[in-house]
Amino acid sequence: MTQPLRGGLSGREPLFIVLNTGSGRDDAPAAQAAIVHVLQAASRAHTLMPVSDATALPGVARQAVERACAEGGIVVAAGGDGTLNAVARAVLGSGVPFGILPQGTFNFFGRAHGIPQDAHAATRCLLDARIEPVQVGLLNDRLFLVNASLGLYPQLLEDREAYKQRYGRSRMVALWSGLVTLLRAPPQLTLQLEHGGQARTLRTPTLVVGNNALQLERLGIAEAAALQQGQLVAMSVRPVGTLALYGLLLSGLFSRLGEADKVVSFGFDRLTVRVRGRRRVKVAMDGEISWLPTPLQFQVSPEPLRLLVPSPGQRLEAA
Repeated sequence: MTQPLRGGLSGREPLFIVLNTGSGRDDAPAAQAAIVHVLQAASRAHTLMPVSDATALPGVARQAVERACAEGGIVVAAGGDGTLNAVARAVLGSGVPFGILPQGTFNFFGRAHGIPQDAHAATRCLLDARIEPVQVGLLNDRLFLVNASLGLYPQLLEDREAYKQRYGRSRMVALWSGLVTLLRAPPQLTLQLEHGGQARTLRTPTLVVGNNALQLERLGIAEAAALQQGQLVAMSVRPVGTLALYGLLLSGLFSRLGEADKVVSFGFDRLTVRVRGRRRVKVAMDGEISWLPTPLQFQVSPEPLRLLVPSPGQRLEAA
């Protein structure tokens, strides 16, 4: 009988790979070929479960979890942050280990855990991976890996996706779309925030709740350390004009957003957000837009993801 290794893994578990082939990336066929090549060369049992329509992702992810539970396997998500989110939602609470093959533009989740974006290298990492419990956030009991937001930030994401569809997927396109979005005066939200037994009212164009130390550090948010203490981090901007928003954008690019006097940030265990005059509000979770009823409840999931992370020799330094 094979002895369990690397945090309960034997190295023989079958892999059920939910692969998003419809994300608009031209390199999807090459990524799929690389995944298959590595796994076949290693004689690792695997099942590819390609999805061309994003609306089918939750159903396919549930099928993958059911099969992994029945066969003692591992569920793997291959795609951008939205794909990783959809599959992680199905995995959370099942007890099934979760692996990722990140294929998105920014890949904050994969980078934070030392997982390469190159499909060939990331698949090789799965072969010798170990399980590590990883904190995830919840918004109204819906999982998010990197961040969740309301107000201006979801609008930036919607506009960015429209620009990507038209001009292609790159960080430069994402930056340009953000500059254009900020030309329009963003509406101000009046939020009532309750956390730690205290309440405050805040008028702001946006609220972002982060669960990714790499992203927060890149922005220069000092409270990134709160994530290591089992908390989430909230960030918002006091009412400012368009020119000031451009200044804040530049501060973020130079990792100095936390130094701006117009930025409010704090760590928390649980946060309730009421939006004046709104029964429903547009939110973004890991780049995916949806509408949720208010009040909004942000908290750390009581159960972590059992994430497959690279062995120390294969782990990339976060960059």
